[in-house]
Amino acid sequence: MGYRSLAQCVRDLEQTGRLIAVDDEVDPHLEAAAIQRRVYQAGGPAILFRRVKGTPFPMVGNLFGTIERARFLFRDTLDDVRRLVDLKVDPSVAARRPWRYYRLPRTLWTLLPKVVRRGPILDHQTTIDQLPALTSWPLDGGPFITLPLVYSEDPDRPGLARSNLGMYRVQLSGNAYETNREVGLHYQIHRGIGVHHAAAIRRGEPLRVNVFVGGPPALTLAAVMPLPEGMPELAFAGALGGRRVAMVAPAGSLPMPAEADFVITGTIDPHARKPEGPFGDHLGYYSLAHDFPVLRVERVYHRAGAIWPFTTVGRPPQEDTTFGELIHDLTGPIIPTVLPGVHAIHAVDAAGVHPLLLAIASERYVPYATERRPQEILTVANAILGQGQLSLAKYLLIVAREDDPDLDVHDIPAFLRHVLERIDWSADLHFQTRTTIDTLDYSGHGLNQGSKVVMAAAGPKRRELPRELPTGLRLPDGFREPRLVLPGVIAVSGPKYDEGTRRLDGFTGFFGPDDPIRRFPLIVIVDDSAFTARTVSNFLWVVFTRSNPAADVDGIDSFVHEKHWGCNGPLVIDARIKPHHAPPLVDDPDTEARVDRLAAPGGPFHGIY
Repeated sequence: MGYRSLAQCVRDLEQTGRLIAVDDEVDPHLEAAAIQRRVYQAGGPAILFRRVKGTPFPMVGNLFGTIERARFLFRDTLDDVRRLVDLKVDPSVAARRPWRYYRLPRTLWTLLPKVVRRGPILDHQTTIDQLPALTSWPLDGGPFITLPLVYSEDPDRPGLARSNLGMYRVQLSGNAYETNREVGLHYQIHRGIGVHHAAAIRRGEPLRVNVFVGGPPALTLAAVMPLPEGMPELAFAGALGGRRVAMVAPAGSLPMPAEADFVITGTIDPHARKPEGPFGDHLGYYSLAHDFPVLRVERVYHRAGAIWPFTTVGRPPQEDTTFGELIHDLTGPIIPTVLPGVHAIHAVDAAGVHPLLLAIASERYVPYATERRPQEILTVANAILGQGQLSLAKYLLIVAREDDPDLDVHDIPAFLRHVLERIDWSADLHFQTRTTIDTLDYSGHGLNQGSKVVMAAAGPKRRELPRELPTGLRLPDGFREPRLVLPGVIAVSGPKYDEGTRRLDGFTGFFGPDDPIRRFPLIVIVDDSAFTARTVSNFLWVVFTRSNPAADVDGIDSFVHEKHWGCNGPLVIDARIKPHHAPPLVDDPDTEARVDRLAAPGGPFHGIY
């Protein structure tokens, strides 16, 4: 029933042909990450690097590299977890079909972590500089832990029951950190550790924190799950791992998993901060250096035979895409119980997750109306934007289920077509102009600062979407190369963005009432229209990571009426790169050449990528 340790998981994957072990020495500076990205893109196996430059510890990557392998890791328990979700959605289902829930008592028992006296994690100690110094991208500020499990407890009410386990990145060295004595701890807004940190600051005392690395894979998935407030991640890890999580607590330290591979213990000074970053992140850009909390290191524990798990993030899809698929698989049915009226939600991975959220909800406020328009779905949209990490959404596109009960929120071209056929740009745009957005999103006007827009569509089709560019399409000077992206959507290459002429008045004011461009409800201004239009993934990434709704959404024949902004012609989104944006991630050519050679005949990755 599940894996007791990471080593047990690695052995199982190797024996079943799902992991390859590499004996060639691998450099954790750029090379290991570049290999992992290549293998992931090829749909390849997990990788165990037995010899890693500068460290005595082996590294394992791409554990979650395919959804099939991730499901294999939890093959004994996924059905049990789904049945727990079924009971949350409808408690009466157990009485109607009791034979499906005969294992429920055992699953409930695994939710309870257990405290033990000893564990393998306490067998050895080391120092930060002996750990694998994984650096993923050329401009990263130093080596990072990319699968850290950061554990904290509520200073006001300590204990496992009110603990938080989150995946917040940890910078091991670089910048102004004191070697072996300090590491950087970056956590974004709306994270559970923030509540604990705030309590420690209020009390004027350090916040004790443990950073787990490795251990049973169930711990890793639990740390990224959007669990209901009050449910500890350790409980979910027990259910997913098929056994109670054994925790050991050395004197003067918080509890730690007895079967973890590494644990860094220490405290966060309530007042100290130091620059952390840059770091190549999952939006496909660098998150820049900013002041974040500092963890003052006390001890670094490791078990015998410890293995260092790692991943790489970057422009989606990457390995963390699998986490999103598993999360949807397990929690999708519970969404209507948390958000009444919602039938489906999709945080779009290709757009960086938080920048673009798609939703389907009910529109029942006036069922007798002869013409449906967005009403209830606007109420639902506000509820979505007030719910946990969904509150970080920047663009929320929401539609009425009644207009197409078969619409799939994960079929992005079909969803966008449904929206564009129905939306009324003069009435169905709803902005929040100065609010919080994802910490990693640099399209706004400051760190954590930006805007949001709800685009709501309900009712019958109001237009047919053109599927080809018309002949004789006019564009103003400086704008060129119009490309059809999707039905009704055009990408246009614009002049390089300049703060002095950043408004699109010269574009939106150029067209007359009979210009054929008006048949297209959505126009995006980009730096490279050919790249943007090449794939749907490119379109999603460029448009929704490079625009801030309040600043960059414009339109032909726009107006403001009673503080409501709208337009009577096409909507225009300025998705050019701006001076305040973070730089996009670019591979290091020398590293890529070395990685190429590893796939040549006779190389360890020949035939894999």
